[in-house]
Amino acid sequence: PEAKAKAKAKAEPEKRTAATPEKRPAPVAKEEVKKEEPPAKKLKKEDSEAAATSSKEREKDAPEDKRPLVKGPVVFHATDCTLNVVPTTDHKVLMALTEGGMQYLVAGARANVGVKAGRYLFEVRIVEALNPAESSASGAQGRVPAPRQLLRVGFSTAGSSLILGESEEQACFDSEGSFFAGKSKTPSAAQRFTRDQILAVVLNRDPSSPSADTLSLFRDGERISEPQALPEKLRGKALFPHICFRNVSVQVLMDPAPTKALPFRCRTVAAAAEPDAVVARGPKDGKYEVVLPVGVPDEGVFPWLDGFLSTHPNYVELSDRSLLQWAASSGLTKKAGPGKEGSNDRPEFNFGLPGMDNMSVRRVVQSVAPLMPRNYVVMELKSNLVEAERKDTLQRFSAPHFRKVARVVVGEPNEEFKKLALERRLQEKKAQADIAWAAKKAELKKKRENEKKQKELMKMRKKAEEERKKKAEEAKKKIEEIKRKAAEAKRKAEQKRKGEAVEEGSKMDVDEEAKEEDKQEEEVKEEKPEEPEEEEEASAEEPEPEQPEVELTEEDKQNLFATTGGMSDLTTSELSASFFKFTVPAKAEGFDEIHFEWQNEAKSKEYLHSWVMEKKKTSRIEDLKPGEWFQAKLKDWAKSLTQWQGGEKK
Repeated sequence: PEAKAKAKAKAEPEKRTAATPEKRPAPVAKEEVKKEEPPAKKLKKEDSEAAATSSKEREKDAPEDKRPLVKGPVVFHATDCTLNVVPTTDHKVLMALTEGGMQYLVAGARANVGVKAGRYLFEVRIVEALNPAESSASGAQGRVPAPRQLLRVGFSTAGSSLILGESEEQACFDSEGSFFAGKSKTPSAAQRFTRDQILAVVLNRDPSSPSADTLSLFRDGERISEPQALPEKLRGKALFPHICFRNVSVQVLMDPAPTKALPFRCRTVAAAAEPDAVVARGPKDGKYEVVLPVGVPDEGVFPWLDGFLSTHPNYVELSDRSLLQWAASSGLTKKAGPGKEGSNDRPEFNFGLPGMDNMSVRRVVQSVAPLMPRNYVVMELKSNLVEAERKDTLQRFSAPHFRKVARVVVGEPNEEFKKLALERRLQEKKAQADIAWAAKKAELKKKRENEKKQKELMKMRKKAEEERKKKAEEAKKKIEEIKRKAAEAKRKAEQKRKGEAVEEGSKMDVDEEAKEEDKQEEEVKEEKPEEPEEEEEASAEEPEPEQPEVELTEEDKQNLFATTGGMSDLTTSELSASFFKFTVPAKAEGFDEIHFEWQNEAKSKEYLHSWVMEKKKTSRIEDLKPGEWFQAKLKDWAKSLTQWQGGEKK
């Protein structure tokens, strides 16, 4: 029985296997069949996946660091903010003024703690997007700068421009996804971002890292940009967190730990090791200067100011020309076409935007500036020359932390200014010469191209004329051949009609005559000389002349105050209405210090007095009014005239 059971168990699987049909793969539906991607697309996809994988692996976790941390909180001092920035909630939220044209201007703020080594981040978040109302009071509207809501985040050096993207010593990302390395813009370097998203800007200055000296951007903890190389000018310098924005409110998350964890462990700027960080400090005595430059119109006061600001970058200029520069940095453009007469002291505002053109932005700046403790240069040329207006300016800056200083630039310039003026004049002449040379080269190139086209056209016309003559000659020969054959046929017919036999000799003579005529035509054709082909214009072109060297003439060296802008420091009407009020400042007006930059006090006063007296000889008095004596005499004259006219009628 056991043997039978084993044999039966062994036979059943073989039977089951034979009875079971072979399984075939189920047919695949057409919808489920995926088309193979093109090689280029597949390669691009693989490259992007590889790049994403490598980017995740590029940054490693920060090792434990037991070095002491930087002392004090990360804040935004007023000296490192534009005048429209309003820090709130203990510097944790940055807001901007939007009144009187301020909604068009970009706001900038730089933190007080900079990074010179290591890898650190800071975080921000847009908490509010604003849409200020636009007024149409001025009629035609100008172009509003785009985008209306803007945020730029990055790093910059101390003392660089407060507007990111306007200096070579800056690097940042913007909300449109662009990356700015200095003034160079790279579009689509990152993904876009908007409100309620936490943005982390990672600065890597670790030389052992494969991403050393780069800037990266993360959104809600995820990378949205590849590491972007820092400009060469930023290498080895302390870099400070920097934020620029317009029509948004920004929360600044300067906490010891990141709000959103990144794929790797990274410390924040607020938790930077003390050896890796630099802390910007304000003045030790807490005092700030308000400088009023005083100078004669069209005699170098604005060039002097440019030199002063280049050596004192921590001073902020308060003037109409600085507002124009701010507007240009914010993307505003002036309307085309002629406008009102302008000057260096009061340049024209012609943006087609009411808040800018009606000078509301100047009013806002004048109101806000005294509230912000920082160093100022009040460049109001006419106001700084008039005693009453100087007193009004000093009254606005009456706070105890402001030290009022007058810098008088009157008379014969010092050697330092002369040197800078000659260098500036030479650069202006070179710039003019470069423009003129470029125009001349363009004109010469255009002239050569026109000459070449004319020659090619003449050549085509000549060739067409030759073809026409050749065809006419061939047609003429055919007609003559037809006539000859017709004449020969007629002659033969005539001879046949008369019964005359055609002699063999005469026939030979006719053939010989025809051959002779053909031979003569061939000889004439061969004797006609072929015209030589014209040489190519490119080989005959003269080499381009070299640009002449630009040098200063003796007249240029003597005229130190000459400018190429063609704009006076004051308009004619403004100068005529105020020049007789010009005086040199005195301490009694409220100044703490008065510095005479070029000549001493006595010579400066003498020079200005002589200039005013000379101006009186040639200037038109715009506000001249008749006195009481003239009014009385005029009244008597009118009365007498009436009496005379009445007597004449009688």
